[in-house]
Amino acid sequence: MNPDTPSRRGTLKLASAAVLGAGALAGCATPAKAPARRPLAFKDPIWNREISARMEGNVNPSKFLYGGGGGVICAVRDGQRLQPLMRFEIFSAWRVVRQPDNSYQRLCRELVFYRDLASGKLMDQWDNPLTGERVRVVDIANDPFNYVISEWYPEPPSYGGLNTQRPPRRPYIRNWSLFDDQTAVVEADIHLLYPSAMRPEQWPRESPGPMSRVSELFRWFVRREDLENAELDHIPSHGTWSRITPWLPWMLMDQAPGHVMYMGQFSMRTNTDVHPADVVERVRQRYPKYLTAPERWEDPSLSSLERYAREQKPAPPRAK
Repeated sequence: MNPDTPSRRGTLKLASAAVLGAGALAGCATPAKAPARRPLAFKDPIWNREISARMEGNVNPSKFLYGGGGGVICAVRDGQRLQPLMRFEIFSAWRVVRQPDNSYQRLCRELVFYRDLASGKLMDQWDNPLTGERVRVVDIANDPFNYVISEWYPEPPSYGGLNTQRPPRRPYIRNWSLFDDQTAVVEADIHLLYPSAMRPEQWPRESPGPMSRVSELFRWFVRREDLENAELDHIPSHGTWSRITPWLPWMLMDQAPGHVMYMGQFSMRTNTDVHPADVVERVRQRYPKYLTAPERWEDPSLSSLERYAREQKPAPPRAK
């Protein structure tokens, strides 16, 4: 076909007109509306309440989030460098439910599994390098672990009445700072000393002694544009978590001096796709209830130490 025929020239003119018309329509299209903006208000308790609820859950009551992460556990002993013992994996399901007074119930189930340092496999038994003894590994399975998010700092956990510390009521002004122009960080630490649920006379192998000293240290990292986006029901975040705690009771340390330190990272997730496959499989097989977040408040909320004391039995004396 001759490209200069009249029909060919007409077709090209029509095509050019169509392109120009489409361009004109695009130029007249209404620009996408920017999301409503929520200014940063680090010193406002109400702002902190609303942001915290959206970081720790989804304020749409029909939705919930998964928590995930992991890291390493080290032994801490006087006069010695830290000794890596094992790795850990976190799996949790979180929901926040708004209350008539505008506070939120934060409802959670949480699991922690342990990995062998050398093989990377999830463990049911472990050779304790500190004692030379093979011990049975006990997963952490906390259901529930709940608290209230309001314009006031939540009270420290009571752990079934063992922790009676009640500091003065304080407005919920969290320790925020700008990490850079695009990133905000919030520090959230708790330091506790309270009577041990495993009394030495009843739990000579598992007990840390008469008192439990526990600290948890969180650092949350959040995009500034997400903090300022008033239309988000959930604000994505990730961070670091450390826990200083007595020897894990199933390590059977016979009240030896020292303790362990968890050091790891965490994030909130909308599904289980980014969790390790073996972790999800263990949840499905052993703890299928934990694949869904709680829907209503339940008591008591216990730490892994108190739950161990309620659900396990003291180990027999160590073989000589």
